[in-house]
Amino acid sequence: MVVGGGTVGAWTAVLLAESGDRKVVLLEARTLGEGASSRAAGMVRAQGGTETAIRLGLRTQEFYAASGDRFPLDCGFVAQGYLMPCFTPAEVQQAHDRIALQRSIGLDVEWLSSDDLDNRDTGLAPGVTLGASYAPGDGYIDAPRNVLAYTAALTACGVEVRERCSFTGLRTAGGRVVGVHTSAGPIDTPHVVLTGGPQLGDVGRAAGGRIHAGGTRHQVVVTAPVPGVDVNELPMVFDVSSGIYWRPGESGGLLWGMSNPEEPPGVAMDFDTVYYHKMRDRIEELFPAVAGLGLKRSWAATIDYTPDHLPILGPLLTDDGPVEGTVVASPAGHGMMWGPAVAQVAADLTTTGTCTWLDLTDLGLDRFDADGNSRVAPEPISLPFPEKATL
Repeated sequence: MVVGGGTVGAWTAVLLAESGDRKVVLLEARTLGEGASSRAAGMVRAQGGTETAIRLGLRTQEFYAASGDRFPLDCGFVAQGYLMPCFTPAEVQQAHDRIALQRSIGLDVEWLSSDDLDNRDTGLAPGVTLGASYAPGDGYIDAPRNVLAYTAALTACGVEVRERCSFTGLRTAGGRVVGVHTSAGPIDTPHVVLTGGPQLGDVGRAAGGRIHAGGTRHQVVVTAPVPGVDVNELPMVFDVSSGIYWRPGESGGLLWGMSNPEEPPGVAMDFDTVYYHKMRDRIEELFPAVAGLGLKRSWAATIDYTPDHLPILGPLLTDDGPVEGTVVASPAGHGMMWGPAVAQVAADLTTTGTCTWLDLTDLGLDRFDADGNSRVAPEPISLPFPEKATL
């Protein structure tokens, strides 16, 4: 049983069905991909700041690249290349430290000086940075295409998808799961994977536990065509300091996204025009060709996060201890970037009880105290999410 029909839940169900002769049921309270999975910007990078982030990014890129050979439809991954520019000497040193870690794990990444950037076609204003790390294998996917791909894979693998069917609780006996309660009645099952994106905290409460994951607004826009620029020939860029990024958009426009670090957590689907104008000033400073362009599209979505920006992977914890047979799987706001890899861990834990390719020691719910404070240092290369989850 898998709860949640977003990127993590759907791919978990596919991998479980693919890995053995078992019946897999997927519950989705609304319809497949109706939440953040269909509204994401689709950035897929392995340039993380921790070993966990790097390994998850690499594994996800491998999954997307092979998806067309493995499933009826590929996920549409484009290896665009990704720049992460630096603007202070401290950021330069941090970038070099990250590059050393990333290379040690197998990521193809290099340092480009300010002069190197000025001599390439990047769209960045001359001399605006002190240099950047660059990974040619980083890229993006189109979020609706990913939903289409996993929908086709669910069908091909024989997963029983129950849309408009809400998870309402766990049934347990002797500390282990024996079934679930749903809006359509009870279902017997010895294994349950709990996903849910921004609603994962609610899923945890329904299951009788406490999951430190919340939701917050994220905004994305697509500009009118950029005059004199082929955006499909430019690398993607992530300005970590301001929390904005960009990539090629449709019809020659630039797609870029932003999150407001000062905004309180919670569900938010309306577009914050004031914050957009503030961030537009920043992107026009970095990428002058977009100055004054109108928008083709704009939208906001509630996306998930964890207090330390790292995934949650491990059993549900209740006041009576861990619930055997359960796996909580959260990508911590990196659903497109880590989703399939998080799904693989969830499938591994469900089928074998272990994961051989990722250290899960500090990724369970036991890393949080009662107030949601993590004992683990946060993943530094993330959008500026809130520091506390909504509980």
